[in-house]
Amino acid sequence: MSGHGTPIPMISTPCGPLSGVAEVPGDKSISHRSLILGAMAVGETVVTGLLEGEDVLDTAKAMRAFGAEVIRDDDGTWHVHGVGVGGFAEPDQVIDCGNSGTGVRLIMGAAATSPISVTYTGDASLNKRPMARVTDPLALFGCQAVGRSGGRLPMTLVGAAEPVPVRYQVPVPSAQVKSAVLLAGLCAPGQTVVIEKEATRDHTERMLAGFGAEITTEETDEGRVITLTGQPELTPQVIAVPRDPSSAAFPVCAALITPGSDVLVPGIGLNPTRAGLFTTLQEMGADLTYENQREEGGEPVADLRAKYSPDMKGIDVPPARAASMIDEYPVLSVVAANATGVTNMTGVKELRVKESDRIEAMATGLRACGVTVEDGPDWWRVTGQGPGTVSGGATCASHLDHRIAMSFMVLGMSTRQPVRVDDGTPIATSFPIFEPLMAQLGADVRREA
Repeated sequence: MSGHGTPIPMISTPCGPLSGVAEVPGDKSISHRSLILGAMAVGETVVTGLLEGEDVLDTAKAMRAFGAEVIRDDDGTWHVHGVGVGGFAEPDQVIDCGNSGTGVRLIMGAAATSPISVTYTGDASLNKRPMARVTDPLALFGCQAVGRSGGRLPMTLVGAAEPVPVRYQVPVPSAQVKSAVLLAGLCAPGQTVVIEKEATRDHTERMLAGFGAEITTEETDEGRVITLTGQPELTPQVIAVPRDPSSAAFPVCAALITPGSDVLVPGIGLNPTRAGLFTTLQEMGADLTYENQREEGGEPVADLRAKYSPDMKGIDVPPARAASMIDEYPVLSVVAANATGVTNMTGVKELRVKESDRIEAMATGLRACGVTVEDGPDWWRVTGQGPGTVSGGATCASHLDHRIAMSFMVLGMSTRQPVRVDDGTPIATSFPIFEPLMAQLGADVRREA
C-alpha cells in the first residue's frame, strides 16, 4: 500500500480466534533517529531491524539529500556514512517528509543550526499540522522560518550561521519538540538545556548518549532537565532496532477483543516512556503478560502474549500517562468499546493535532458503529457494553491517518457486521505488513475492489 497513492477502501470482517506469532516492524521513533544521528556521525553506522515504512524511507531520502550516504543491503541491513555534526550540505531539492510529523520535526531540528536553507513539504495531512511548536524554539538558536500562515508546510528554514545555545521549557509534552531542540543543540556551542514538566519518550537522549554526546538528565522541581553539550564528534554505532510498541498495539488489542485468541508479539521495545498502553490494558483486566524480559541496545524489551479477555472493565486513564501512550489512544478506544463500563481519557489535547484530529475521527466512526462516545477539547470517554455488543456496519473515514485506519480494522474483527475504512493507504507509513500479518493470525482484513 502506498500512503501517497489512490485511495484504497478496506474492509474488516468478524473472524474466528487469532493465533500465532505477530512479528511487527521495527520501532518508528528509533528508526528515524538512527538515520538522522547516523548521518551526523563521522563514519559508518549499521542499522538492522529498521522500519521500512514510508515515513522512515522519506527520512532516509532526506539524509541523502543532506550529503550522507545511506545504503540498504539485500538482507535488510542499512549503512549510513555520516558527514559529521555541522556537515550537512544544502539540499538541491525540496525535502518531502510525506506523512511524517516525527520525521519533519526532527530533520528541521538537525538542520536548523547549519548555515543552509532547506524547504520542507509533506502530504495533505502533514501540511495541515502545526510547525510553530518546533520553529519557535529553533528561532532561539538563530534559525529563520518562512512558510504558510499558521506556521504550516510548505516552509523554508534558513539555518543559523552562528547558532547560540538555548534553554527551553517545552510548553506541552512533546518528544518531537524536545528532540528537535536537542538535535539543533548539537551544532551550537556550549550547553543547550531542555526542560519538560512531563516525561516524554526518551529515545533521543538514550541514542545521543550512545553516539557519544555529553548529555545528562536530572529530575528537579522544574521537571526533567536535559542538558546537552554542543559540537561533539558523534561516534558511529551498530544499532538493532527493537520492534515498535505502537505497531504491537494492533495485534495485541485485536487478540484481547476477539474470542478465543492467543497471540505472541515478540521483541517489543518496552521503554517506560512508551509502554503506557500495556499498563492501561492490564489495569482494565486484560490477559496480557510479558515474557522473556531483557535489554537490547540500551532499551528494555520483552515478548508480549495477549489472550482474549472478555472481562475487561472501563477505567479512568491517568492523564499523566498520556505522553507514554499518545499514539495508542485510538486503538485503546476500540478496546474500551468492547469492555464493560466507561473508559475516561483525559489530558489528551495532543490527539487533536496529530495526523488527524484523532478524537474526532475515532468518536465519529465509533458512534457510526453503535458505540456511545462523548468528547471535549482535552478529553473523551467511551462507554462499552461488553464483548460482542458493537454493531459495526459502518464505513469510517481514515483522514489520511494510519492509526485511525488500523484501529477501525481491529474493531471490525469483533463486531456483528463488517467495518470499512474509506482509505487504507496511510497504513504503509508505519506498518507496511499490517494486512498480511493480520491475515496470518486469522483476521479477515482486505482491500475492496
